[in-house]
Amino acid sequence: MRFENGVFKLFIFWYIIGVLLLSFDLLPSWLEWANAVFLILAGALGALYFMRRFGIGIGLSLSAFIFISTFIVEGAGAKADFLFGSYDYTERFAPNLFGVPIAIGFAWIMVVATSHVAARWIFPKGGILYAAAGGIGAVIMDLIIDPVAYEVKGYWIWEDTGWYYGIPWTNFFGWFVVSFVLHFLIDLLMKRKGWDISGGVPEKRMLLLYGLMIAMFILLGLINGLYLAAIGTTVLTTGYLALAWKKRPV
Repeated sequence: MRFENGVFKLFIFWYIIGVLLLSFDLLPSWLEWANAVFLILAGALGALYFMRRFGIGIGLSLSAFIFISTFIVEGAGAKADFLFGSYDYTERFAPNLFGVPIAIGFAWIMVVATSHVAARWIFPKGGILYAAAGGIGAVIMDLIIDPVAYEVKGYWIWEDTGWYYGIPWTNFFGWFVVSFVLHFLIDLLMKRKGWDISGGVPEKRMLLLYGLMIAMFILLGLINGLYLAAIGTTVLTTGYLALAWKKRPV
């Protein structure tokens, strides 16, 4: 628990510094690597949650599976236009491995861990509805992450187009599918092992992480004129988290 708290405090420190630098456009080009470290820290918190919740062995294996599977899917998307649409990563999100940023795998761990808690609170019995709620939670997050990362930061380039800031609808469909499948697998694991979802500090920390990540991107969206993404994501996130909190375990 002490190590987990230490990582969380480091994340909060990195978060505050990052928000200040990005908000006032003070982040120099040579410090772009800090954004990757930020996502790695967020992913580490998700992995630590899984290890605390399901045990070190299973939690670490689950985190590794999420990292590897999403890394492969992202690589297939960038190389063969699989699932998400046609896009390419730039060197601004380095370090890259096989053309895919290392931080992407960690980001997916964070996305799945945080949306898992919200979805499980909403549908404590699990099943298809839980997996769908997890997928929706992931898409809500991407509604603000993708426009900011694409329009503002230039982390990737879309070759397909769409009405939503030039992002194709296949991207959000892909996010839902990948997240739905991962949540469904977690649901099967929980039912097989007999785990119940709790409302303790680790779960609340994941919901806080979900909100903090989205809040930072909403702020960047507002600063850079992405008002539709910022306002729409704010409304959807508020409703999603409010529903989860209302149905939280007591």
